[in-house]
Amino acid sequence: MAPHRVVIIGGGFGGLHAAQALARAPVEVTLVDRRNFHLFQPLLYQVATGGLSPANIAAPLRSIFQRRRNVRVLLGEVTNVDLARRRVMLSDGELSYDSLIVATGSHQNYFGNDQWREQAPPLKTIEDATEIRSRVLTAFETAERESDPVRRAEWLTFVVVGAGPTGVELAGALAELCRHTLRQDFRAIEPDHAKVLLVDALPRVLPGYPEDLSAKAQRQLEQIGVTVETGRMVTDVASDHVRLKRDGDEQDAEETVATRTVLWCAGVQASRLGPRLAEQAGVEADRAGRVPVDEYLHPGEHAEVYVVGDLARREEQGSPLPGVAQVAIQQGKYAARSILARLRGEQPVPFRYRDLGSMATIGRNRAVALMGRWRLSGYFAWLAWLLVHLMKMVRFENRVLVFIQWAWLYTTWNRSARLVTGQRLPLPLEQREESDRLSRREAEAQAEPVEPGR
Repeated sequence: MAPHRVVIIGGGFGGLHAAQALARAPVEVTLVDRRNFHLFQPLLYQVATGGLSPANIAAPLRSIFQRRRNVRVLLGEVTNVDLARRRVMLSDGELSYDSLIVATGSHQNYFGNDQWREQAPPLKTIEDATEIRSRVLTAFETAERESDPVRRAEWLTFVVVGAGPTGVELAGALAELCRHTLRQDFRAIEPDHAKVLLVDALPRVLPGYPEDLSAKAQRQLEQIGVTVETGRMVTDVASDHVRLKRDGDEQDAEETVATRTVLWCAGVQASRLGPRLAEQAGVEADRAGRVPVDEYLHPGEHAEVYVVGDLARREEQGSPLPGVAQVAIQQGKYAARSILARLRGEQPVPFRYRDLGSMATIGRNRAVALMGRWRLSGYFAWLAWLLVHLMKMVRFENRVLVFIQWAWLYTTWNRSARLVTGQRLPLPLEQREESDRLSRREAEAQAEPVEPGR
């Protein structure tokens, strides 16, 4: 009798833990991902600010499963799923399955302004992190050669859009990079005078946390030099500025912030596979592209299909589960256990999310953490954050490498991976001036006249 075939799409937290839970089971597992590695996304911001190298937070999938003979890893692009025929469609073929786990995650959401991506890169992939690192470091290099104080100030202004955990951690790391790591590296500029601005349309940072922890996080950010602007909507992003508007204000109340570096951490959109899968399952994807699932993580009537992680919309106690790693991990493990229970002829119990807490780091000795009834901030929250993130890494090798890098950074303030890659060089002065003129013309051409009375 042929073994039960399980196809897992996506090697992120959900897909990886599902595959690990099935690695010793009497099933045939095929894990498909367009990347050949698992990425520990919570530490991606440290790659973007030069604290860690990409290899420190990535683990090759084949290495993880090299001793698990029932797990096959395939590098491939999934284009669609045929639920009726139980086929996964790849760009160069197809796979048959008996059970399917879809864990394709999410990408950054620009809320209908995808043209901003060129000027405001997201932070979701290794490539995004190295691009941000190069942009940030090139901004300092360009400022070092800039004689005009106005343009120099533009290069030394960094705007982070989105004050969720990723935005808070990125802004804090940027502030430490400016005020400590780079402080002695330049001669014509003073990096510690650089401005880091954290912007969000919501009224407080870390909106998913209790208000007292949000307030403590904001105070810690301000202590290390981050300017926090909440309740401010981004209305335009260009090569030399970002426009902000107070939420609820009229159009003519916009403020222009002169900056050459805008980093986008505001919101996510489920992967493009979500709406296609939802249509075939006879359900409607939500505005973020997530697929509604029942208490068993099935979309519609398809009991052989499980949707987990950021791609799934599962409500508990009247609100959707958050798009965090813990949800994806628990759902991935649940999907694996559910498949094995069905093979034994048992009825799986419904999925219930167990909230293990939330934490975000702001900088050295600064963090906030919510763990059950415990609300921590400052040094002890920071220690808890370090321990949890080290232990959650997949491979022991990565834990050792990251621990060594963190110890070095704590001792010396030196972020050793601050490399400018991608052949990014400061523009000559005449090209910078021409770029400024073109940017101003584009902004004027795109500006819409304000109606009288608005």
